[in-house]
Amino acid sequence: MTPDEYCRDKTAHSHSNLHYSFMFLPKTKRQALTALYAFYQEANEIVEKCSDPQIALSKLSWWRQELADTYQGQPHHPVTKAILPYLSTLKIHAESLEEIISGVEMNLSSSRYETFENLQEYCCKTAGIVSVISTTILGYTDSQTIDYANKLGISFQLGNILRNVGEDARHNRIYLPMEDLAQFNVPAADILNARYTKNFQELMKFEAERIRNLYHAAFKFLPFPDRKLQIPGLISAAINLALLDEIELDGFMVLDHKIALPPHRKILIALWVWFKG
Repeated sequence: MTPDEYCRDKTAHSHSNLHYSFMFLPKTKRQALTALYAFYQEANEIVEKCSDPQIALSKLSWWRQELADTYQGQPHHPVTKAILPYLSTLKIHAESLEEIISGVEMNLSSSRYETFENLQEYCCKTAGIVSVISTTILGYTDSQTIDYANKLGISFQLGNILRNVGEDARHNRIYLPMEDLAQFNVPAADILNARYTKNFQELMKFEAERIRNLYHAAFKFLPFPDRKLQIPGLISAAINLALLDEIELDGFMVLDHKIALPPHRKILIALWVWFKG
């Protein structure tokens, strides 16, 4: 298996929207982005699957050293071997990849976020930076596009949090801000024990509407000349917004199952965004 094949296999098993977002890209950019997201997934899985925080920290330390070796031209892992050809040509900086590791590492010390501002900081250091690197790979002509990318990445992460409330709770994690739970009178125990209440539904409606507003705020930062270059992000956004609608139509029943869009609908959304331009 080649490094590129390893990365494709890694991202395919994540059940993400990457395939639909990258389907219109030229080979070089598609492979670079696939390698980037495979790297993010490798780091994220350490925290998700490792029950011992010290072992997780040790593994993340290994990845930091692997990045240092990679920028010296000596990668060892299939993911870094796949990324290596694009580091200079597509301007992927070591500090940005290291920031992804630091963002993932936050999960080892925090399982609750008191305020929305605290949660946004976490989202910025994880998905925000990944979105910014992706935007750099895709190319842009206006520096304002970087602001769009960061805000879009934060929106992606918040949408994932909403979708995965139940799954995170089963790992004793609640990413919804504690101040929001207090505002809607939703005890943490209701989420941890998968108890649906009217207050929980109102809380989720509030979170969903905030996410929609953040997506539309991000779109306003994307200059029209860069829109075509940034089609993959717009495809992902359209798919995620459609998923958010489905979650709401289902009554926010996210505590005991995960809602997903069928592949054919994702393809139709991708085609619509692409031809809309």
